[in-house]
Amino acid sequence: MTPELVSTLLHDTIALITIFNPIAAAGLLVTMVSPPTPANIYPAAWKATLTIFIASLVTLFTGEFLFKLFGINVYSIKVIGGVILMMIAINMAYGQPTKARHTKEEQAEAEEKDDISIVPLGIPILFGPGVIATIIVLNHNNTHHYGTLLSYGLVTAAIVLSALTVYLILRYSGIINRALGVTGMKIMTRIMGLVVGAIAAQFLIGGVKGLWG
Repeated sequence: MTPELVSTLLHDTIALITIFNPIAAAGLLVTMVSPPTPANIYPAAWKATLTIFIASLVTLFTGEFLFKLFGINVYSIKVIGGVILMMIAINMAYGQPTKARHTKEEQAEAEEKDDISIVPLGIPILFGPGVIATIIVLNHNNTHHYGTLLSYGLVTAAIVLSALTVYLILRYSGIINRALGVTGMKIMTRIMGLVVGAIAAQFLIGGVKGLWG
């Protein structure tokens, strides 16, 4: 791979990991499973990761096509995706959960479930509308630079790497939770919120420019 391709792959991977926000999800996982032992956490981490991996690939290969069926172009997706990501970023920057991912009602319902790995942990806590918009926009941007085939390859690789990262963080969520503590988790979430905010700004500006032009 050329340095440019490596740079793009790293950019896409970091963008997806940040928007998945596995650190926050790890904190929720520990509170959702009872008792929070490895025997309960490991299967939940695997199922949640598999869920977001499959959902991400489906979005990559069908998302833009489905939006086009409704007459929605990529620039519109960039704008609404930017708005959603900005809402998420603001809440993350203040260390608060965001309703763009899940509501209090969904979390309350999850606490009554025996298996929370697919819903709500996989969807919508990890995989929400912000991730959908991000995958479509990343693929669209890469297509302009590298062509369709290479673009799909790059985003697929980014999905694989980000899913692996999410799995490792969820798998060791108990250790991470104890090591960072509440304060550490909040700090990490705020830092990731700044990154999400920067990505949101890029999406908004790119979308508005595209629609304006």
